[in-house]
Amino acid sequence: MIPQSFIQDLLHRVDIVDVVDRYVKLKRAGANYAACCPFHNEKTPSFTVSPSKQFYHCFGCGAHGTAIGFVMEYNGLGFVDAVKQLAQNAGMQVPEIRSEELQRKSEAGEDLHAVLLKAAQFYRAQLKDATHAIDYLRKRGMSGDIAKRFGVGYAPDGWQNLAAAFPEYASKALVAAGLVKENEEGRRYDVFRDRIMFPIVDVRGNVIGFGGRVLAGEDADSAKGAGADSASRNSPKYLNSPETPIFEKGRELYGLYQARRAIREAGRVVVVEGYMDVVALAQHGIEYAVATLGTATTPLHVQKLLRQADEIVFCFDGDDAGRRAAWRALENSLAQLVDGKQVRFLFLPQGEDPDTYVRSGGKAAFAALLAGTLPLSKFLLQGLAHRADLPTAEGRATFLHQAKPLLRQIKANALRMQIVREVAEMARMAPDEVERLCELIPLASKTQPPEGRSPRPLPQPLSRRLLRILLGNPGLAVAISEDQRTLLDSDSELAPVADLVDLLRASKTASLAALFEATRDSVYARVYEDVGGEILAAAGNDDAALADLNGTFAQLELRRVESEYARLSTTGVGDEHERLRFQEISRRLAELKGAAGVIVRPPL
Repeated sequence: MIPQSFIQDLLHRVDIVDVVDRYVKLKRAGANYAACCPFHNEKTPSFTVSPSKQFYHCFGCGAHGTAIGFVMEYNGLGFVDAVKQLAQNAGMQVPEIRSEELQRKSEAGEDLHAVLLKAAQFYRAQLKDATHAIDYLRKRGMSGDIAKRFGVGYAPDGWQNLAAAFPEYASKALVAAGLVKENEEGRRYDVFRDRIMFPIVDVRGNVIGFGGRVLAGEDADSAKGAGADSASRNSPKYLNSPETPIFEKGRELYGLYQARRAIREAGRVVVVEGYMDVVALAQHGIEYAVATLGTATTPLHVQKLLRQADEIVFCFDGDDAGRRAAWRALENSLAQLVDGKQVRFLFLPQGEDPDTYVRSGGKAAFAALLAGTLPLSKFLLQGLAHRADLPTAEGRATFLHQAKPLLRQIKANALRMQIVREVAEMARMAPDEVERLCELIPLASKTQPPEGRSPRPLPQPLSRRLLRILLGNPGLAVAISEDQRTLLDSDSELAPVADLVDLLRASKTASLAALFEATRDSVYARVYEDVGGEILAAAGNDDAALADLNGTFAQLELRRVESEYARLSTTGVGDEHERLRFQEISRRLAELKGAAGVIVRPPL
């Protein structure tokens, strides 16, 4: 592990403008710098780098982060390697924490990333001596280089092999990471046994889980004496890690970390269903493939991929099950569609999957399939038409009834207009009739507000507003009074704000970049990242930020007082203490509303 103090020092010494300018030619744009985004194709610059905040943000695809994050994303590096590269360029030596210090970590504080990384290293080492596993991978056409690139390993057969890597096998962290389970008698055993192991990594290169493919002939749960649940004797072909605080299957995609550069260069990403499909395609030079993690494609998956590619190709088997899965992917894509980007579908010949197809036909054969993919609009219309008898009035009515909820989800202006026209033609109606019948909400205008007037911002939760203020102005944390800090503990919604205030007071972090790295391991890291991406869009000054901060706290206090006033008004005041409390609350409510002269009558 790298000490947090060193990371903060590194970020103070490097200038993100210099770091980014090595890869992307920046031009001055007011107080910031701008360029065409290196993470998606665009002609008009929407990529902004702030020297004051030491932070970058793309208003086109949403990519954002620190100098460390930029090096990671652009070069496809893990966090540690990105830090080492930046440190080397800055003439700094990265300090190493001795393994003895890691061993002294308490069970409760064991870092899940560290546990999973150690497990990945253990599985990788075990593969070297597992000849039957190596033979299996060779038969599947996997080279040593590809296995190394994806960190492929092997979990040996046996019940407690991980004890060799983790002397404290009883650690709660092993259970929390999904590596170990306990039976009814309290005996522990490894979750993954006699399986080819595929580490699942996040966009920073951190191991967050595993997928394990059983080897032929495995019957790992057949021995009752070992204490495993007898109901799980028939092991599934693929076994995934359970969801944890750092692993959400609906958010992550297998192979995305390794494929990012290839996706950027190709402008395309292929979504398949299995780990071996991703690895086999990469083995044959198609390096822009990713896989879902045993779940259907989610809107978050689509949103994430459209930020990085101009085209998503969903690849499914050509059977009925494959087409049903493709339809679910279509439904989850509709609300995420963006004009100028495409979602397409590829259906493989019967009995084939990407792994078998590319191994038999090679890259050229798979590339030929990619040249004939089906656009989302055609798949949508074909699917609806297949379910209705269009030559009849009743069938066309059914067609429109089924089209309505799908059309209402599409927010891409040009695409929806085109699809509505095709729906109208198929239903023998005019486009405006289809719009009225389907109750389509008028699409948002892209026109600019009149000169001299700024658009009114949408209301935001008070917690998010406080986060925006503090992330954009970390120094204001010291201006928060103790009464205001106590107020943050009154509502779970405010927990991310409370943690952030405590961190800022303790570390005195000055820049947004340093703040992001300091909160990297926080349970609220994703919340801070999402809000931080909005910071560069907001202009302002310190005085305005302080006024906004105090005004937001006043609204929080008003909300708390109104809640207590409503409670006392409903339940009544039963004794002198409650009557005095109600009078105090009434006065405070009048003060906060700026209506001290209004008489608030106590309840009977």
